[in-house]
Parts: sequence; C-alpha cells; structure tokens
Amino acid sequence: MTSNGTEASPPPNTSSTANAADASSIPQPLGDRFKRPLRDLRISVTDKCNFRCPYCMPAEIFGEKYPFLAREEILNFEEVERLVRIFLEFGVEKLRITGGEPLLRHGLHDLIASLRALDENLDIAMTTNGSLLPRWAPAMAEAGLSRVTVSLDSLDPDVFHRMNGERFSVDRVLEGIAAAEENGLGPIKVNCVVQKGVNDHGLVDLARHFHGTGHILRFIEFMDVGTLNSWNMDEVVTGAEIVERINAELPIEPADANYSGEVASRWRYADGGGEVGVITSVSAPFCGDCSRARLTTEGSLVTCLFADGGVDFRELLRGGASDDAIRDLIRSTWTTRTDRYSEERSGLLQVDGTTPKRERVEMYHIGG
Repeated sequence: MTSNGTEASPPPNTSSTANAADASSIPQPLGDRFKRPLRDLRISVTDKCNFRCPYCMPAEIFGEKYPFLAREEILNFEEVERLVRIFLEFGVEKLRITGGEPLLRHGLHDLIASLRALDENLDIAMTTNGSLLPRWAPAMAEAGLSRVTVSLDSLDPDVFHRMNGERFSVDRVLEGIAAAEENGLGPIKVNCVVQKGVNDHGLVDLARHFHGTGHILRFIEFMDVGTLNSWNMDEVVTGAEIVERINAELPIEPADANYSGEVASRWRYADGGGEVGVITSVSAPFCGDCSRARLTTEGSLVTCLFADGGVDFRELLRGGASDDAIRDLIRSTWTTRTDRYSEERSGLLQVDGTTPKRERVEMYHIGG
C-alpha cells in the first residue's frame, strides 16, 4: 500500500528495456559494402627489416642511412593491445604479426603475451623471414604465439641472395624453420614469391625439399604491391602454371578450402606427402571473400593490400579518444569498404602489361 492507502502499482519492467539497450551497445560483427566480414587483422609492428628483397625493400633505396620511422611515430604495445581488444568485439578471430621483420621489434614476446591474454583461443600467427627464429622461437612460443609463416624464395644460394639480399643465408632460414618446429609453432607455412626468370626454375626443388615434412609450402604470384618493385605482368608465373610444373614431378590433386576466405588454393600430394598452396592474386583474384584488415606500423587502418592509404587511429589513441569513438571509426571504415583491386586490375593494365602509376601503401608498412 502507498502512504495514501491506495495499492501500489508494480514498478515498470525496466529489465527488458535495459537488456535491449545493453544488447544494442555491444559491437556486432561487421560487413562491408559487399557483405564481407571482418575476421582477420594483420598488425605491422616495425617498418625495419634485415633483408633487402627487391620486390619489397630494394637495397638501392633502403640503404644504411634510410630514415625509418622514429620510435614515437610507431604504435606502442599498449596502443596495439587496446585496438586489438576492440577489434575482437567486432568478430576478429585471427591476428597476424608482420613487419618489416617483426622479430626486430624489441620485446615482441611481451606484445604476444598481452594479446594472448585477451583470448586464450585466439589464432595469433606471425610472418617472418626466419633469420631470427633460432634465437626467438622459444620466447615466442612461451608467450603464446600459435604458428609462423616463413618467407623463402629459393634454396639456391645465388638466387636467394638475388631475391633477399646478402645479409643472411638459406641455411639460416632453414635453421629458423627447424627452430619453429622444435618449439611447436606449427603448422609452419613457407611462402615463396615466384618471379619469372628469377626463381621459377626452382619451384620443384622447393616442393621436393618440403614434401613429407608436414610444412605447407605456398607459392605466391608476383604482385604489384606498393610502387617499388617495377612490377610487370610479364614476370608473373600464374598459379595454373605453378600447379602444372609441380604436378609433372610430384602429382598433386585439389583439396577443399579450410575456411571461407582462405587466400591459398590447396593442393595435396597424391602420395600423402602433405600439401602445397597457390596464391593467385593476379591470375585468379579472390577479393570476393577478403576478410582482412591491416594495421600499419604507425597506426593506420588499411582495408586492402593494394590501398593508396589508410585511416589514422594513432591520433585518436593519443588524443584521449574513448573506446566508443574508436569503435565508431572502425565501424564506419569497414562498413563503407568497397576494395576489390585485384579483380579490377585487368581493366587498369596498360598495353605494356604494367599498371598505371598511382600511390599505394608499401609492402614493408603492411607486411603482406
């Protein structure tokens, strides 16, 4: 009863209203203009590299005095962790740590540990040239890194030096792969960029070397990433030709994709010796399933490997922005995304097989 003797009416049912409000405030999985979800986030932690691959960081440009980013220009680990935590709310399931060469970033194992603490089931991979894995694989594994992808363009020392510089040897990379295996950082993927007239004669040798090891060798068509590699269509060995060459020596058959949006088409050896992958961004683009976003070293969100720029998050992070403000920018950036450069490339090619000159984010800033 109330103080005036009338029966009190029950309080309004605010729980359902509150629950609805709470539910509406929880970030939901995002889709872009083509309904592609945001599932993968690739994080470049440094623009520095100890290799000088002509298709990424040619030595004639990136000499000893090249002005790489200053420390204050690069996102610190707390900033990266904060961004990742928010990205996970939108449905990101996989993280890939890239560079430059990510193992050059001091204390990288601390970042891995903090990201692992966000979700014990999170898939955290790293792409590396392998040269520093003999030293750092144990610490990376202990910190919670799931697996590694190692770049290796040739087993021939002369070709390797032509494509990667002369600072390290093939044997050093192979030692890195062995260290990763010993520390459980698998399944290990080995990436080979195929350039006609440079290393394509060694494809079968690579396949034979990794056949039966449990490692997954992946061949990547030479792509026009960035503006520094003097890309020409005539230097592309297509995925179909790569498959034909391997099949002639080591019979392979197509395998089903592991998940929607997988970048490599899968092929398994007929004798049960494992599998190889072929990434055909030039000859058979897969933009329609692309679920990958990239965070550059200095904190820009890039929505395509071939983008001409990104959206700056560093200013928000350092300007006192709330998590909601960051969520809003992530949401608006992804939901307006229309990138499909690889599918549009053929319409942009000039008669000589090159793309029109235009700005693009360089590979060493986004790590592929």
